[in-house]
Amino acid sequence: MARVTSRRALTEHEYLILASMLTEPLHGYGIIQQVRALSDGVISLSPGTLYKALDRMLDDGWIQISSEEIVSGRLRRNYRLTATGKAVFAAEAQRRSTMEKAVRRIARRPALGESL
Repeated sequence: MARVTSRRALTEHEYLILASMLTEPLHGYGIIQQVRALSDGVISLSPGTLYKALDRMLDDGWIQISSEEIVSGRLRRNYRLTATGKAVFAAEAQRRSTMEKAVRRIARRPALGESL
């Protein structure tokens, strides 16, 4: 698997788009549906937001087009994660887990002036 080092944190959209493709290739509308499900309906991507992110991810080598077909006269592309995309996702998942653990530790501490 590709190694990913010192890069910026992913946006919520990027993180969920990559997560949506962890188990299978998806087309654009499938990604939108999966992101909505993964976020319990909190995040609903517009097509413009999705395709801008997909173009960036294609350019960065995180995803690739796995297939293309014509459906109802329109081109449908299915996208899948590359090894680099999986590594980027795994690094971000680890970063988020580390941050969550740190916040939980801090939240358990008594505030200044409070007794233990």
